[in-house]
Amino acid sequence: MRLFKVVEDSMRPALTPGDGLVGLRGGTPRVGQLRLFRDPRRSTRWLVKRVGDVYGTGSSAIFEARSDNPRAPGAVDSHEFGWVSAADTYRVVRTIRAPRRAP
Repeated sequence: MRLFKVVEDSMRPALTPGDGLVGLRGGTPRVGQLRLFRDPRRSTRWLVKRVGDVYGTGSSAIFEARSDNPRAPGAVDSHEFGWVSAADTYRVVRTIRAPRRAP
């Protein structure tokens, strides 16, 4: 189990900056599930994306990673870096909402 924090807008409205995520390693990715994985282009950065299509099962599966808000500044997903291996990914098992400010 590992804790993560959302820092950008690519998954709005489902996730917003400041939200916390509890990730559990392993399992077969499922369509619509939120997954956390290292950015294939910058290994020090973690991404959270929604699972699109999936091929295979378990850690040998690969999946399409999609942004809910692909027009957000800096948003990247499988359209830019290709499909993602399920090995060493985390599935989001809990979201901890950051306090929202009144408008």
